[in-house]
Amino acid sequence: MPERALRDRHILIVEDEYMLADELRCAFGGIGGMVLGPVGTVPDALALIARERRIEGAVLDVNLRGEMAFPVADRLVERGVPFVFTTGYDESIIPDRFSNILRCEKPIAVFRIMRALGRMVRN
Repeated sequence: MPERALRDRHILIVEDEYMLADELRCAFGGIGGMVLGPVGTVPDALALIARERRIEGAVLDVNLRGEMAFPVADRLVERGVPFVFTTGYDESIIPDRFSNILRCEKPIAVFRIMRALGRMVRN
């Protein structure tokens, strides 16, 4: 169950679609996660990552207001933060360096993302 694995974990949400960002925020917060964000731009995400000492998981939309979020993904990888991509694009848009990152296609199933991230942070 993701509830136990994600309780009290600091989870970054990087999503530019307001309704989806809010749904993720409510879902993670509802199981006791400490939600960081949501933020909807690459600069805001990078600033939040730089500012926060504790990030234990993240949900990252690939396209943020027309800008690809790969610099954010690079920073998360550098910090060893497990994350999942959300995207409406097929896998060919994802650079090879992220081939091991789970990609959840939109429309997303929030519970699936929570379950996947829960497995990642538990390990």
